[in-house]
Amino acid sequence: MYRSHTCGELNAAHINTEVTLAGWVQKSRDKGFMNWVDLRDRYGVTQLLFDESRSNKVVFELAKTLGREFVIQVKGTVIERESKNSNMKTGDIEILVSEMTILNAALTPPFTIEDETDGGEDIRMKYRYLDIRRNPVKNNLLFRHKVAMEVRKYLSDLDFCEVETPYLIKSTPEGARDFVVPSRMNAGQFYALPQSPQTFKQLLMVGGMDKYFQIVKCFRDEDLRADRQPEFTQIDCEMAFVEQEDILNVFEGLTRHLLKEIKGIEVDKFPRITYDYAMKTYGNDKPDIRFGMEFCPLTPEGGTFEPAGFPVFDAAELVVGINVEGCAEYTRKQIDDLIDYIKRPQIGATGLVWVKYNADGTLKSSVDKFYSEEVLKTWADKMNAKPNDLMLVLSGPADKTRTQLSVLRMELATRLGLRNPAEFAPLWVVDFPLLEFEEETCRYHAMHHPFTSPKPEDMHLLETNPGKVRANAYDMVLNGNEIGGGSIRIHDKATQQLMFKYLGFTEEGAKEQFGFLMDAFQFGAPPHGGLAFGLDRLVAILGGQETIRDFIAFPKNNSGRDVMIDAPSIIDETQLNELHIQLDLK
Repeated sequence: MYRSHTCGELNAAHINTEVTLAGWVQKSRDKGFMNWVDLRDRYGVTQLLFDESRSNKVVFELAKTLGREFVIQVKGTVIERESKNSNMKTGDIEILVSEMTILNAALTPPFTIEDETDGGEDIRMKYRYLDIRRNPVKNNLLFRHKVAMEVRKYLSDLDFCEVETPYLIKSTPEGARDFVVPSRMNAGQFYALPQSPQTFKQLLMVGGMDKYFQIVKCFRDEDLRADRQPEFTQIDCEMAFVEQEDILNVFEGLTRHLLKEIKGIEVDKFPRITYDYAMKTYGNDKPDIRFGMEFCPLTPEGGTFEPAGFPVFDAAELVVGINVEGCAEYTRKQIDDLIDYIKRPQIGATGLVWVKYNADGTLKSSVDKFYSEEVLKTWADKMNAKPNDLMLVLSGPADKTRTQLSVLRMELATRLGLRNPAEFAPLWVVDFPLLEFEEETCRYHAMHHPFTSPKPEDMHLLETNPGKVRANAYDMVLNGNEIGGGSIRIHDKATQQLMFKYLGFTEEGAKEQFGFLMDAFQFGAPPHGGLAFGLDRLVAILGGQETIRDFIAFPKNNSGRDVMIDAPSIIDETQLNELHIQLDLK
């Protein structure tokens, strides 16, 4: 037995108990006649005492050779600690060591394994197994485990059945780029790693499983960012004999359950807004509603801005603003900083008009030359501004301008401290467009995926105005992040064939790619629908962060590389020959 107790469980009740502990040396303090060592494992830290007058001489001298991160086993007696440490669970006691075994010596770590480390991100990713020993990373992984267990508990209690689906599947042309896997036994042919288990969970519904879920790895070969990795984890779910309302109710319940059990927070309201409303009011389809600053269009509905000799507004498709409460005292430097921010190439705005509603009721703007104070007052009335508020206005093409203003809104909320990570504001976004037109390919693409059902009342528009067809689709948004999305699925062959037609598939192409699914629909497919939550993103948000990397045990960097194991890597030529692959990297 390597240990009788962990390093986090001993307390004053164990005084005079003989114990055996094992773990890593956190630090040691040699005072000559006494030596203290902090011993760490996953559960906590216990102080060890090596006393020249009370410890075995060999053990006492051996303790002086210990370095940071040595793995040791000790036996000894729990005694009361003279200088108690209220910041430690074990701070009332220490172990007077009688025996010690060095289980493994260790090199000096490349960074300090403490909560506050001196290691940069690159070095910590290279030695991720050391980084996991630090409390922040360890606790994030334990937190992720707790969330996953609560998900399983909630869904299992509702009779969902966890079913594993294949990782080696068929590559399809829709969605992001696939990771492909060559087949040795089928020369020149490839598997793909799944971007989601979409078709398999639909087939499980055809198979009568009724309620399915899976916490499953998915893979997408796409550019990375803070909330995206090439491999990620979904809470994937599907239900048969359901309508949209059934699914929304189940997963509102799951979200409430997680917030209550994980964070101790009760959430009553799950607002529902349409995609069109989200885009016009917040400029994106995943709005953060923890704060206001909703968009206020100054352009009349269906009209143009009243000409005043200011070409930026006169020629604009849309003039729209936000009201920033209590910020009329912003300095010119602060406003110029905002202007520089939205002029960055990744945002692309050409400028920003500001209007200060001063405390004395007067209005001052960057366009006083063109608009009278009376006109500015009409803007303030539209935007529900009051004295001490700051109005910020953008103009240009409608979609582009809303996107730019959305970025500005979020940046202001961050600067003003309005995005409190301890506050949670979920909502549903519904009635997405079924299709979106891509200029490059001059054809429609499915906004979600090709198996999403159109709203029945919009079916007639598929022939005449496909861009106006709404999908039976929904996204759950939490604190400005999409944490899950799904839809009611097409469950009959005729509608699915029609959908493939409008997505530009030939009859032969659709049969080649998805014939197995359409064949299954002919054998009594029930009405069904589902949803998938992004577990990595959900866990990060519940943990008060928006970067998923520290909630993944072994993440990739921004180039999609695992710098710890140095992957991806070159494959041996023998393996390539077995796979019938010839590389030409010129």
